[in-house]
Amino acid sequence: MDRGVRRRHPLAEGLRVGSGHHSSSDTEHDAPSIIAPRLPLARGQGRHAQPGGFLETQRAGRILLAVLTSLAFFTRFYKISHPDQVVFDEVHFGKFAGFYVKREYYFDVHPPLAKLLLALAAWFVGFDGDFEFTTIGDSYTENRVPYIGIRALPGVLGSLTIPIVYLIMQESGYPNLVCAFSALIVLFDNAHIAQSRLILLDAQLIFFIALSIYSYVRFRKLRYCEFTPRWWFWLLATGFNLACSLGCKMVGLFTFATIGICVLVDLWEILDIRKNHSMQYFWHHFAARAGSLIVFPFIMYLSFFWIHFRILNRSGPGDTFMSPAFQETLKGNELLLNAHEVRYHDVVTIKHKETKVFLHSHPDKYPLRYSDGRISSQGQQVTGYLHNDTNNHWEILPTKALPATGRGRIVRHDDVIQLRHVLTNTLLLTHDVACTHMATNQEFTTWPIDDHSRHNDTLFLIDLVDGDDSDPLKTKAGYFHLTHVPTRVHMWTHTKLLPDWAFKQQEINGNKKSPDKSFVWFVDQILADDTGEDIRNRTEVQPEKTVKSLNFFRKWGELQILMLQHNAGLTASHPYASGPIAWPYLFSGISFWTQNDSKQQIYLIGNVIGWWAASTCIFVYIGMVVGDMLGRRRGEEFIPDEVRNRLWNSGGYFLVAWAAHYFPFFLMNRQLFLHHYLPAHLCSALLAGSVFNFLVSERINYPVSVAGPTTRLRPLTRSDIGMPAGGTLIGFTILLAAAHAFLGPLTYGTPGLTGEQVNSRRLLTSWTLHFAAKKTHDAA
Repeated sequence: MDRGVRRRHPLAEGLRVGSGHHSSSDTEHDAPSIIAPRLPLARGQGRHAQPGGFLETQRAGRILLAVLTSLAFFTRFYKISHPDQVVFDEVHFGKFAGFYVKREYYFDVHPPLAKLLLALAAWFVGFDGDFEFTTIGDSYTENRVPYIGIRALPGVLGSLTIPIVYLIMQESGYPNLVCAFSALIVLFDNAHIAQSRLILLDAQLIFFIALSIYSYVRFRKLRYCEFTPRWWFWLLATGFNLACSLGCKMVGLFTFATIGICVLVDLWEILDIRKNHSMQYFWHHFAARAGSLIVFPFIMYLSFFWIHFRILNRSGPGDTFMSPAFQETLKGNELLLNAHEVRYHDVVTIKHKETKVFLHSHPDKYPLRYSDGRISSQGQQVTGYLHNDTNNHWEILPTKALPATGRGRIVRHDDVIQLRHVLTNTLLLTHDVACTHMATNQEFTTWPIDDHSRHNDTLFLIDLVDGDDSDPLKTKAGYFHLTHVPTRVHMWTHTKLLPDWAFKQQEINGNKKSPDKSFVWFVDQILADDTGEDIRNRTEVQPEKTVKSLNFFRKWGELQILMLQHNAGLTASHPYASGPIAWPYLFSGISFWTQNDSKQQIYLIGNVIGWWAASTCIFVYIGMVVGDMLGRRRGEEFIPDEVRNRLWNSGGYFLVAWAAHYFPFFLMNRQLFLHHYLPAHLCSALLAGSVFNFLVSERINYPVSVAGPTTRLRPLTRSDIGMPAGGTLIGFTILLAAAHAFLGPLTYGTPGLTGEQVNSRRLLTSWTLHFAAKKTHDAA
């Protein structure tokens, strides 16, 4: 078979001098850059004489890249001012940008980098942070919000993703037409466009994921120039972009997995004894990768949170998610203004941190028999009540002798107390009687204060969260678990309401499980003490205190745990949630915004031509690899070595990236949406280009890695891609552009569509579009 024009060249890759067994073919992730000089052609050939003609010249590559980038900006910024209303999750991420501008602390399940970039854009265009992004449909223009400037940030990064896709393919050794094929799939994709036009996080995330893939390709091309400045630059660049990916969303962990798998394969090859490398050589490579791809990204990731904490130094809506020690680092926090030590004989209200109900009791009794036939104690009801009421008042009684005055009267960590219900003059008690809703949990009731027969059952331990010996209990700041001394159950409540006989209040019971965040209570207010003096002398608001300091790593660790817990807790149903199985072929979308008067809507859905083509190419690629394996097993070599290795290594890299960004979602129980597939879709577009190249060309650009000083050079082979591939690309581009335009009203939210037009765009019955016309049937 003719392998094309060949010659030796100093940039061509080859085998290392003194190495053991090596493949003679190209290895993974290598390509010529359209920025660096192209490899010269064989003697006697000009640029237009090479396979593919002008389309495969360096100049044509630059023109293609410029055209694709211009189209990317046009499709992302076209009517970006519409709608001038809050759309979908702009209610969250626009609000968070405002909190940064006002420096008010907030809590979110995502890392801060993408939101910091939005805040930077908001600050740059003069947003004052006062608009609260309360509801989808709130007007920007009426409230004078410079929303276009904020939307421009994801618009720019979403647009720049297109040339990065092109360069990934170019650096991976593919011809210009193939590079354009992959870039066009993302360029005309309606879902990527919709996400890039709004105040959301995915455009930033996908931009850094693409940069991570690109940086690692550039690093692999320099494997024969190890430990040179360029080699270090691209290795560190990969680590930096990985950190930025993770800094936008936890999905960045999947990008770490992608690069991590490739690094393990790389190190496994270096470890091969046939390469004649010493173990010291191996450990040098291991240390370089560990430092650049683990330690350095971790430091960068920490820096994003350091900036986050430095900016958000004032009290805000996120305070209540954090521990008291964390809250006291924020200016103007209620704990700094109104946290007071609690003393014995204080009359207080006690509140549940998670559900915000007060510990409450009233004279009514539990019924003798519950609906399931179980018997109660018929004791006084103890419940959780949302509103202020005198039945919420409890006096803290000591179980030890107290001094007449002084700090010995302060309630402290690990103290054993009794709680007296003030209005009924009874003591809080729990015992081995099942509660109303849960047969495994104990009933809470009260007991007459002058009846000492059950004294032990009225004893409770104050267990301050993260408390140390002698730490005082404080209002607002003193989070604690209330543990029953004899049975070791913990006072607990949940949101399932009691029947009418308990006035639909929350159940309070004793839970045997190890305490978690749902077991936490705090003293909300001190109402009176035993001195008879005006309690305001103790509890009036004091001048603002100096904020306390807290170790950065304690703050960071606390926030990481909360982020993971709340992320995993997003399990509530949503009308537009979907499972991963529905994503590759667009079985469902997401309604972002609607306007009834004009019949306009934004519905997140991908470009069906590009989406289905990319998903199909995944199966085609797997079929080609399996077919090649079976053929070689039978001694049939249908594919030349260099083409085979490009297919396996470069295409395999993209397949691993797609799988790493897709399959983990099958393991998640949280809410999932179509936009979670967008990073995997980007990787599938890269893989589609690899498949397209294999189908339209019998040769590849080979070799393309940068040769080192001891590299044995190899002949140069050029791809034989030609005009038929160009015709195929033109046809595919027309289909992509037509599908993009057809679904454009759903992506841009304009123009409004009639019911019949909406029906025509409902390509799958599972798409839940608004304003669809009802189907009518003629009478027989």
